[in-house]
Amino acid sequence: MRRKNNFLSVIIASYRDELAIPIMYQRLKKIVKLLNVTYEIIFVNDGSPDNSEAVLSALVRSDSQVIAIHHTRNFGSQMAFTSGMAIAKGDAVILLDGDLQDPPELIPQLYQRWLEGFEVVYGVRTERRGVSLIQPLYKLFYRIFRLMSYITIPLDSGDFSLIDKRVVLILQKFPERDRFLRGLRAWVGFKQVGVSYIRPDRFFGSSTNNWIKNFQWATKGIFSFSFVPLQLMTLGSLATFFLAIIGIIFQVILRLILPDAPAGISTVIVVVLFLGSIQLLGLSIIGEYIAKIFEETKQRPPYIVKKIDKRRR
Repeated sequence: MRRKNNFLSVIIASYRDELAIPIMYQRLKKIVKLLNVTYEIIFVNDGSPDNSEAVLSALVRSDSQVIAIHHTRNFGSQMAFTSGMAIAKGDAVILLDGDLQDPPELIPQLYQRWLEGFEVVYGVRTERRGVSLIQPLYKLFYRIFRLMSYITIPLDSGDFSLIDKRVVLILQKFPERDRFLRGLRAWVGFKQVGVSYIRPDRFFGSSTNNWIKNFQWATKGIFSFSFVPLQLMTLGSLATFFLAIIGIIFQVILRLILPDAPAGISTVIVVVLFLGSIQLLGLSIIGEYIAKIFEETKQRPPYIVKKIDKRRR
């Protein structure tokens, strides 16, 4: 059991969340006061084009326990969380999306499991409100991801989590830039547990995700933690090879039995298109892995901080 008096760092990744920031702040203040802990609230403004910077600056001036990190542009939620963890001083960090879909009211449950000795406590989405049309696809992705990954990925878990400082320090040492935090979180091991919750709909505006971004997000996770696509290419090539051998044998036997059997060009076209599609699919899979290698070898900084707003305590 951990001691009751702890220092918590709450990190909120914000993008286009101007209206949600004050509500998130008020709800967080209520929660951390109930926990009776020392805390800091770190908002990461990930290049929001709205008035988020001014809203956060006002919060910082009014509360010395609030820190605002402003990125020069949008680097993505994974980099926003990474940026916040870089300056977090807490015994544990809590990661939340700034759109209020990760309910701060779940934090006491995460905190209690951490006190019991778990180094990572993550939220498990039993239901997503407001996305009924694509909710089955989200669930399908996590199950495919878990099946294909070389590590055990918790089902239906997002970035919303409480992570012990020991784990945070290890995550900060990872050199990779194209991060998939929920996968890295599972990769490090340690004692982990999930806490179920219902993810509410957005309070303001519409999601910045679309079908293309969701597909990119899914492929990012799979190509970061799975070699199955490459292995499927090998199995596909072997299957195609054996089919070709069978086809050749069949054609030879057919010619021997029926020398005048018709030979249509349509068969040739189908075979060429089939083999061509297999080759293009294989090239696209190889291209995804090469793209990840290329991105990592550039050695560019994963994010750029424009400024950090904080008030002297």
